[in-house]
Amino acid sequence: MSERKSVVRVSIVGEEYTIRTAASLEHTRAVAQYVDQAIRAVLNAGTVVESHKAAILAALQITDQLFQAREEQGELTQAMRGLARDVDAWMPAHKSAGE
Repeated sequence: MSERKSVVRVSIVGEEYTIRTAASLEHTRAVAQYVDQAIRAVLNAGTVVESHKAAILAALQITDQLFQAREEQGELTQAMRGLARDVDAWMPAHKSAGE
């Protein structure tokens, strides 16, 4: 069964977009607002005038943030596995029911 999709209208850099999504309306609007702010930050920096180039630079910045977050998540996962091994080593061995 497919997920029910909603239609959300958002504005990014003054342009209106209609998005069909299974995500909540609040989530979709927050994502659009984040993209809007990222593009506006590039435009406000004054180095780029064309909005399509600003969108590409903003996408690169957002993707960099995603990659950094994934790397940090991987590092945290490894640290948690190490801690779990340490805790497991401190726990007394369980005896089987037949012993």
